[in-house]
Amino acid sequence: MSEDKPGPENSDGSAHARPEGRSHLRKHRRIWWLILVVALLAIAWLLNRHQAAKRAKPAPHPPAVPVETATATNGAIGIYVNALGLVTPVKTVTVTSLATGQLIRVNYVEGQLVKAGDLLVEIDPRANQAQLTTVQGQYERDLALLEETRVDLARFQAAYASNAIPKQQLDDQTALLHQNEGTVKFDQGQVDTAKVQLAYCWIQSPISGRVGLRLVDPGNTVIATASNALVVVTQLQPMTIIYSVAEDYLPQIQGQLAQGHRMTVEAYDRTQQKLIATGELSALDNQIDPTTGTLRLRAVFPNEDNALFPSQFVNVKHLIDTLQGATLIPTAVIQRSAQGAFVYAVKPDHTVAFRPITVGATDGNVTAVQGVEPGEIMAASNFNRLQNGVRVTVRSPPGGPSQTRNP
Repeated sequence: MSEDKPGPENSDGSAHARPEGRSHLRKHRRIWWLILVVALLAIAWLLNRHQAAKRAKPAPHPPAVPVETATATNGAIGIYVNALGLVTPVKTVTVTSLATGQLIRVNYVEGQLVKAGDLLVEIDPRANQAQLTTVQGQYERDLALLEETRVDLARFQAAYASNAIPKQQLDDQTALLHQNEGTVKFDQGQVDTAKVQLAYCWIQSPISGRVGLRLVDPGNTVIATASNALVVVTQLQPMTIIYSVAEDYLPQIQGQLAQGHRMTVEAYDRTQQKLIATGELSALDNQIDPTTGTLRLRAVFPNEDNALFPSQFVNVKHLIDTLQGATLIPTAVIQRSAQGAFVYAVKPDHTVAFRPITVGATDGNVTAVQGVEPGEIMAASNFNRLQNGVRVTVRSPPGGPSQTRNP
């Protein structure tokens, strides 16, 4: 075997690199670069193929929106005028004393319901009873004098017939009789007055209704000429409500009254959700208020359950007319935009279509509209997820279309 020969040395004693080693290193580097380029091309090809496959695959349909539905119906709807009304009693009586004396008894409880004729207050009757006794004695004395005068007149007439007395004496006796008759009539008036004054000591309720808070207590002295109230009684049945409507409605109201129609008026609470009472129009004021352009109306209510309370503010709905054969939909399905009112109609293919409508009269939860036909189905929920052409799935309706009230 031959021994390896050392290569040539540099001047500093180090050996030179061989040309064959450098060539081999460059060859390895080219191979690795080629492998890297092929790998990058393969990755790019795979990514491009994946993207093409994704583009070729159809996009999945978005999930259908679950909605509740309502159906348009055909029916009648009332045209109402809304107003703010004040509950006003038919009668309110402030009871004062017509007799002078000490108050000895109060027979009512604050807020009590009383009937006409119920005893409310008693005043000491002794002074009035004494006055009655005095005038009755005067009356009985003068009545006896009248009877005596009549007997004397009969004797004078007999004597005059036999020419026993002059005509002047008979005339004087006749005049005395008339004078005594007048005195007796005066005494009778005094007796009647004293009886009335005595009756004033027992104060009765002039009407049926509710008494207010106590204003006097036993032991106080009341005076007939004083205006201080002893009790206030307010009639509760029937009750009226006074409200104002714009003068524009006057021709319609007068037209209904001229035809003999009874105009229904409903009273609602502050939220306009709870019906308190139902009555009818009873009277119109005789002039329009020029400062507001409104006319005052009065409606009467039976108020059998005492739901209406005096001076209570209520929301009034006055039925002006009834629209027959209207297309009715629940008010809740109506949506509004800058272009106006619209609904989402549910088509047979379970998609919704934008449907512009014209809104008419509204009665509670029901509205009359144009642009929708009776029997059409409309979306009634999830409006924020709906737009034209969106697919929907129908859930159970929340009770069907709202019911209209019979006016």
